[in-house]
Amino acid sequence: MKQFDLKKYRDPKVIKELVDDLKNWEKPLKIMEVCGSHTMAIGHWGIRKLLPENIKLISGPGCPVCVTPSSLIDELIKLKGVKIALFGDMLRVPGKDETLEQARARGLDVQIVYSPLDALKLAKEKETIFVGIGFETTIPGIAQTILMAKKEKLSNFSVFPAFKLVPPALEALLSAADMKLDGFLLPGHVSVIIGTESYSLLPKKYGIGGVVAGFEPLDILRAIKYLIIQAEKNEPAIVNEYNRVVNLTGNKSAQKVIETVLKTEDALWRGLGWIPQSGLGIREEFAEFDASKKYNIQLKEEEGNTGCKCAEVLKGKIIPPGCPLFDKGCNPSHPIGPCMVSSEGSCAAYYKYER
Repeated sequence: MKQFDLKKYRDPKVIKELVDDLKNWEKPLKIMEVCGSHTMAIGHWGIRKLLPENIKLISGPGCPVCVTPSSLIDELIKLKGVKIALFGDMLRVPGKDETLEQARARGLDVQIVYSPLDALKLAKEKETIFVGIGFETTIPGIAQTILMAKKEKLSNFSVFPAFKLVPPALEALLSAADMKLDGFLLPGHVSVIIGTESYSLLPKKYGIGGVVAGFEPLDILRAIKYLIIQAEKNEPAIVNEYNRVVNLTGNKSAQKVIETVLKTEDALWRGLGWIPQSGLGIREEFAEFDASKKYNIQLKEEEGNTGCKCAEVLKGKIIPPGCPLFDKGCNPSHPIGPCMVSSEGSCAAYYKYER
């Protein structure tokens, strides 16, 4: 296996040359990153501070925890006699009245797991529901766990499918009349699974280009350069800067697992509402593992009135400091909205790197 040379993606000399080149671009350019890992990387490497003022990077709905509707939290809190297994970031996501962490303090059986396989083990001792959130990156592993549960005839295990798909969300954003973008910084991890061809509608239907990028400083800066070239020539396209990991068609084995267990359906996104065919539900053949049916969980488009502007952040309408609560009562130790809860949330990234 060829060894990955990390140093060449962090070479200060090459970075400076590229940054100096980007400063030659004089027109306004608005780029949205739709990956929480990119949001954190941009903050960590100080990318925004390197760019000229006319090149704007804004965050979109790239954090799966952030786009999970509060009504899911409310529905989980109502459950009795069942263990709720979930990833740690979900614990402090606010529902309408309280978080799962607060409900756990009152006696709700909630346990953090690091893998859906951990939840499978828990189900051998007690009725367990695994909260299945995530984009295309994490979905195959959860689908595979459902296959394992079926093979083991483990009736005490179920999954609530709160999965989200990235391409339909991008289309929903571009369909909004007030959304003006010049390009997308497309997610690296998601694209490993779905491939670059999944974004082909962006330039064809909407006249917007995108670059699939890695997470090192040169990855991100090169992606911005590619988008500048597209803007200069007025030739929007999908470019694969992350070709050391991502290919055109994605991971076929992972796609097959997803297609075997799950089916596309409409999904509710916090801040974006219901987006057609932007989620995945569990197929009828695996209905005994579908917690939405098993516990009759119905999601509603309702959010608490806290003053949090996370919805506007997720849609790229404002940057986190534009929220009146940012660093004024809302911080990682005391999050009021989900964008401050998750380690991949835009507000958490701004708070950590760009205050």
